[in-house]
Amino acid sequence: MILKILAFGITKDIFGASEKEIEINEGANVNALKELLEKDFPELKKLKSYFIAVDDEYAEDHQELTVSNEIAIIPPVSGG
Repeated sequence: MILKILAFGITKDIFGASEKEIEINEGANVNALKELLEKDFPELKKLKSYFIAVDDEYAEDHQELTVSNEIAIIPPVSGG
């Protein structure tokens, strides 16, 4: 299946775009998506942390993904 991934902050720079389409197996979960993204974009591994949100909520690694999900990569946030 093809997933559309939204990127924000530093992850947008890593992807080179604010959106990416990623092909992944049907029934894949968030952890599988993280592994695929880190393989395709090794710079993600250098971040202190990042989260994946599915349909506007932080997702657990075991959450199964579907093509209809809105998926976003949330980078670490800093500020004061």
